[in-house]
Amino acid sequence: MDDIAARLREKKAELDDQMGQMEQRPSDQGSISFGKRVGEGTSMAVDRLSQVAVHDQLQVTLADVNRALEKLDDGTYGTCDVCGKPIGEGRLEALPWAVLCVDDAARR
Repeated sequence: MDDIAARLREKKAELDDQMGQMEQRPSDQGSISFGKRVGEGTSMAVDRLSQVAVHDQLQVTLADVNRALEKLDDGTYGTCDVCGKPIGEGRLEALPWAVLCVDDAARR
């Protein structure tokens, strides 16, 4: 379990770093104009919207990492938060922060 905790803490640090970088103010805020044609301003807006979606997904993963760490502490690691059934070993190997079984994760 120490190995799992170390992997989870490493993932948490990685996510915190990525989110911190994404939350920084954009360096190029020049004069952006939006018109009928796709221009630099439109491209920057689309890029920013994509970054927001990535940031949202990072937040979901971070919440799962934190929950998995809680589950390690309380002895429920490896059981689904929804149905209480065991989470498959292959799933936990691939995603140590998985807190839902495959079936319940598919419904998420």
